[in-house]
Amino acid sequence: MFLGGAIGLEREIKGKPTGLRTNILICVGSALLSDISVRVGIQADGSRIGDPGRIAAQIVSGIGFLGAGAIMQARGTVTGLTSAATIWVVAALGIAVGAGFFVEAAGTGMLVMITLAWLGRLEPRVRRFKRTVSMTVRAKPGTSLEEIARVLNAAGIRVMEQQTFDHPEDRVFELRLSGPARQFDIVTESLLRRDDVLGVHGA
Repeated sequence: MFLGGAIGLEREIKGKPTGLRTNILICVGSALLSDISVRVGIQADGSRIGDPGRIAAQIVSGIGFLGAGAIMQARGTVTGLTSAATIWVVAALGIAVGAGFFVEAAGTGMLVMITLAWLGRLEPRVRRFKRTVSMTVRAKPGTSLEEIARVLNAAGIRVMEQQTFDHPEDRVFELRLSGPARQFDIVTESLLRRDDVLGVHGA
């Protein structure tokens, strides 16, 4: 409860969908299943029958369903990857506790907290650095590059190279862009809000 709750509290404070109770339940459930996995095959004489890691192995694969539910995709953008990774590592903490590796679990829990809480403050600074990236913009037929470039320029992003490919159902712009790293997520959302843009990939 403590390890899952500590990580869940940080997620709750940041308003993430996988918050306090979710992370506690995942960690406690994984710990219980791991404990059962270790003990279930032990006979009265101390001998063991079966594989003690079988249930734990199912936790690792099964937790992927919860992680997939935390990832949301909308018109070319993906969010929730950190939440999905948090679910996965919280389950790993539960497995470690259930198997009796308390020191390893505590150390890993501290590293996870540092990653989520403190390194999160570093990300905005990193995003100020300039990046050069390739972006593919899929738009409705007849959409002009000037309209797309206007949105990019408003965010401080410059078009360095461009190619346009026309198809019966869409017009595709292959762009080489340069600008502040943090602006690419913002400009992607701005483009996707336009009715003439069908999808954005690669930024």
